[in-house]
Amino acid sequence: MRRANRLATYLLSATCFALAMVGASEVRSQSTTVYEGARLITGDGAVIENSGFLVENGRFTQVGRRGDIVAPAGAARVDLTGKTVMPTMVDLHGHFGFQNIPEGTMSKETFTRENLIDHMQRLAYHGVGAAVGVGDLVDRSDMKGGRTGWGDVVLKLRDEVVPGAALFKTSGPGMMWPGAGAQGHRSRADVMYPVSTVDEVRAAVADYARIKPEFIKIWVDDRDGRMKTLPSELYRAIVEEADKHGIPVGVHNTKLEDAKGLLRAGVEGWLHTPVRAGDFVDEDVIGIVKSRIARNFHPSMWVTPGLQSAWMNSQGAKPVWLDDPLLKATYSPRQIQEYWGDPLAKLTPEQAGRAKKALADDGGNMMKLRAAGMKVVMGTDTGQTRFFIGYYNHMVLESYVAMGMTPMETIIASTRDSAAIAKVNSGTVAPSRQADFVVLDANPLDNIANTRKINKVYLRGEEVPRATLAAKWQSQFRTAATR
Repeated sequence: MRRANRLATYLLSATCFALAMVGASEVRSQSTTVYEGARLITGDGAVIENSGFLVENGRFTQVGRRGDIVAPAGAARVDLTGKTVMPTMVDLHGHFGFQNIPEGTMSKETFTRENLIDHMQRLAYHGVGAAVGVGDLVDRSDMKGGRTGWGDVVLKLRDEVVPGAALFKTSGPGMMWPGAGAQGHRSRADVMYPVSTVDEVRAAVADYARIKPEFIKIWVDDRDGRMKTLPSELYRAIVEEADKHGIPVGVHNTKLEDAKGLLRAGVEGWLHTPVRAGDFVDEDVIGIVKSRIARNFHPSMWVTPGLQSAWMNSQGAKPVWLDDPLLKATYSPRQIQEYWGDPLAKLTPEQAGRAKKALADDGGNMMKLRAAGMKVVMGTDTGQTRFFIGYYNHMVLESYVAMGMTPMETIIASTRDSAAIAKVNSGTVAPSRQADFVVLDANPLDNIANTRKINKVYLRGEEVPRATLAAKWQSQFRTAATR
């Protein structure tokens, strides 16, 4: 009898503990839920006032006006009156995994499954549902007959669905002229395949294709004449070889003439504005873009403009976003001050003027190319310590509006259009789509900065435990500060 009582007591305690954990998790586990009353920005250009939508088993199944949704018996109901809902964003240009954010360091040793998941959780916290890693650390040929031995973390994680984290996809390590790839921290500088001959290109693309990347990233940039860069015969060979495997190519370049050559070769993606850094779009490059579309020759051309830093540098010594609660929840006061507060305070009027001019010039180039048929999509270029993972997505949105896009165009670009490039089943609030959405306390169509006023985030129909994540990060910052 005593044994039976002890067993009953144990089971009761275990049940209470389990219920307490469920209550503390902040994650809704209902499989069928009706959300009602919000202004719904669907991601495809439509807005539904006083909306209703049904989520079943992680997907949207009905979307319309409140009262028109036919829910099964027992469905949970969530009143979102006064809120605005939009789809989660998709980031096509991030260098995730290398940063140890609490410590403020970068290294190859940091590139672990756990750290990548942390970065995907940070994206989820900020309303990003999926991301593509660029220049990722993954085992490849060392181009000398051996292997780098860098593991397969990104290949495993892209096949996982981690609760409370953005989906992760990879474009692999990238390709470069030896030494002329990613700049910045040395941990990323040798990740890419180094190629200097057409034969090396063929071997490298064959090896690259085995991991089935989202696209092959290449660097075509002489860094203001300081480096030799990938010549046209090599990037043309890369595109030709990639075509054989059905893999698109994305590029980092700066100069007008390189943009023309890359467009003629069939490159599809640009991981910065194609014409920038003092060069300007001309009628010839506009004609090449329009001709590709007319001939149906790689007609899908997309760009992550990368103007967020110029926009941030143009906002004065004390921009309002430095005091944003969203930023303070995910980065320490010391880091915010070190990475942006102090540098902005030290900007001279001349430097601020150059930032504004760069934003105007490069943004103007981008808007001309967009009018010709290139799509603007979401990309942050996060990967260096100063670039805030997650928060930078909102800075990107503000930079798009600053260069001339409307808030609605900006939202479509960062949700529906980015999801299509990444081939993820999200980006719009529509039946059969994955139930990835953000609940906002203010309307971003009035002011794009309102995307930062996040109330809740849902991925695959489950609420992201944002308070729990923020508490974890703040604890890590406090621990790091004592070392």
